[in-house]
Amino acid sequence: MTSTPEDPAETRDERFARGLKIVASLHGERGQKNLESLAEASPELSHQITAWAYGDIYGRPGLSLRDRQLLTVGMLTALGGCESLLTVHINAALNIGLKPEEILEALLHSAVYCGMPKAMNATFVAKDVFTDRGILPMEQ
Repeated sequence: MTSTPEDPAETRDERFARGLKIVASLHGERGQKNLESLAEASPELSHQITAWAYGDIYGRPGLSLRDRQLLTVGMLTALGGCESLLTVHINAALNIGLKPEEILEALLHSAVYCGMPKAMNATFVAKDVFTDRGILPMEQ
């Protein structure tokens, strides 16, 4: 029997296992290490992020991981003050195939709805990620 996020009979461990697979596909080993580090301070928060945010929400069938990552980057931009998480999710977006140009286009678009300062802050985060990954400068 295959478990789904909507299955109320699914166990806590099954949800967690599904979440770990999604974390691995998005964030690789770094994601697992981040969750382990968080668990040192709050094991339950680490578990809920893995089981609920990734296992249940990211695991839903309605959107692709690519679309979910693009949305996540946009929402973290809109929130502002989330630069460390924005770094994590821009890396994840690249890991699953989004192109730097697509990320930058989304950040440019965010300026209309989030404001220039938030769009600029997010673009500087993206620039740092691209630099760290050796993909800046990009061809224009």
